[in-house]
Amino acid sequence: MEEKLLANDLPKNKLHLKIITHAKIVFDADVDEIYSRAEDGEFGVLLNHIPFTCPLDIGVTKIVTNGKSEHFTTMGGIFQLKDNQALILTQSAEHGSDIDVARAKDAKERAEERLAVSTEDLDVKRAEIALARAMVRLKASLNK
Repeated sequence: MEEKLLANDLPKNKLHLKIITHAKIVFDADVDEIYSRAEDGEFGVLLNHIPFTCPLDIGVTKIVTNGKSEHFTTMGGIFQLKDNQALILTQSAEHGSDIDVARAKDAKERAEERLAVSTEDLDVKRAEIALARAMVRLKASLNK
């Protein structure tokens, strides 16, 4: 007896990506390409990439679907890929078009001012992280 393949059984020609924060699912769809920033550098993923997991740095994750790009902030977290299923678990993520640019610019200026003033009680690492987050938000907003 011959087995019939249903449309759902045919191999997909897309990656599936989910971006999840502790509060919500930010993105959940099929894509052609994924580009992001790991702690040890940038990486890209296409269909049928070998499985891997890596820690993410604060950065912009770019996805490409049918030639159209979308950009998301990803504030650290974990990237996992297996069987064309990609998952980003992150503390915070925003679509570039959802970013309040004025607020991000204000945050960037505040962080730069804190770093410019050298005081003993300044938490340098915290100010550097705030600056990195603000700059990533601005970068993602430019690529709406």
